[in-house]
Amino acid sequence: MGKCLIAFGLILGCLWSAACTADEVRDAVVKIHVTHRTPDFIRPWTKAASKKSTGSGAIIAGNRILTNAHVVHYASQIFVQFHQSTDRVPARVLHRWVGMDLALLELEDPAELEGKPVLEVAEGLPSVKETVNVYGYPMGGDDMAVTEGIISRVEFASYSSDVSGVRIQVDAALNPGNSGGPALVDGKIVGLVFSGIRTAENIGYLIPAEEIRMFLEDCDDGATDGKWALYEQLQTTENEALRERLGMDDGTTGVMVREPYSSDEDYPLKKWDVITHIGDEPIDNKGKVKVRDDLQLLFQYRVPQFTKDGKVELKVMRDKEVKTVLVPVCRKLNRIIATLDGEYPRHFVYGPMVFMPASTEMIRKAGTKGLAFFLAMESPLISRISDKPEQADQELVVYRLLTHRTMKGYGTAPYGVVRTLNGVDIQNLDQMVTILRDSKDEFLTIEPYGRHETIVFRRGDMETTTEDVLNDEGIRYQASDDLMELWEAKPEPAPAAN
Repeated sequence: MGKCLIAFGLILGCLWSAACTADEVRDAVVKIHVTHRTPDFIRPWTKAASKKSTGSGAIIAGNRILTNAHVVHYASQIFVQFHQSTDRVPARVLHRWVGMDLALLELEDPAELEGKPVLEVAEGLPSVKETVNVYGYPMGGDDMAVTEGIISRVEFASYSSDVSGVRIQVDAALNPGNSGGPALVDGKIVGLVFSGIRTAENIGYLIPAEEIRMFLEDCDDGATDGKWALYEQLQTTENEALRERLGMDDGTTGVMVREPYSSDEDYPLKKWDVITHIGDEPIDNKGKVKVRDDLQLLFQYRVPQFTKDGKVELKVMRDKEVKTVLVPVCRKLNRIIATLDGEYPRHFVYGPMVFMPASTEMIRKAGTKGLAFFLAMESPLISRISDKPEQADQELVVYRLLTHRTMKGYGTAPYGVVRTLNGVDIQNLDQMVTILRDSKDEFLTIEPYGRHETIVFRRGDMETTTEDVLNDEGIRYQASDDLMELWEAKPEPAPAAN
């Protein structure tokens, strides 16, 4: 009888311990209330109408809250609500990495986190068929929801146009509001919810703990730089004719370089090279390396781990000879049409014209009708969207004409791209503002790319009508702070003649 009582007591103790652990997890998961103000690309001096949304987050070490970048994207207000509380505590973004959809928040009053449990981020990647519990605040109710699921896939895939990483597919039901919520195994975060497929039942994706740890380490120095990556265009070598063309015998495996990131003569990778190894790890004909007995991932997964001093060691086969090369890697892909990564567009108003740099977000916002218009107008917003800049600060400058009598006869279609200003090739918006500031010419002539019409204004009209346009459009500031500073700066005096 005594042994039975002891055994029963042990069982009760285990159940009590498990219940406490579950309560601590719930207390470490928060609901995030956000007011968003996204950019207005037609009126870049202002912001779009506010929208409200909710997401989830997890309290982690250092008085921080881990969530998705998209949960707090363009947030004008953020409030955090704790489990079983109706209070909403103000918070702000501490760090964010839009490419991998991760963000860290801090409370305006850190004392609000005193006594709150924290969740630990697990190490390594979980296994397929492992059971996970997902915590969060999905739409459809105010209370926390806990969903159990199975890890069905671990793969290396694209998160955005420029950034790739490991992602975990689970069969747990994930809905809007779950974003940013933690998925746990044995009380530790193995992943963070970041998306679901609305047209499919019980399919969702997690950002794995390994990627989260990399993000947290990146934030340690106070800045978010991203992770090292290769940006070559590659091709698998499964086709027999292609393998014969490359001189690959039956024992050689790897992936072909279809286009190197750089065409410089001294760049270590060339077209038709076969990358056979990263470090000492062999790459198969689909571009994968063996991570462990039950897992293969694309070799790019190893790049951040194997990078040293900004370079990664690869073995390549060129003309049937194998050599070791050190290939430079970068943390961000530079393109002539950049991404805003959560920043607002810069703008400059001059007379009845507003200028701003082109961005991928602007093009995306234009939608399918906008893309069709760009295509019909032979715009570089289509033809140059993947181009790398020829110099570090090169960008495309787009413009829109505002309503004013001086624009009589000109069309009002937005997003023309400036090619030249008074015969000078335009490389970026700073250069254009400087030319406009220093010009003494009677006329200002803008030659656009594609089929947009040439625009000619009297410089004096532009100078005198700017204030009228600002007042008429309700524009508070003529330009973004940095461009206004440039505009008001005095030009450097010309050197004295000998």
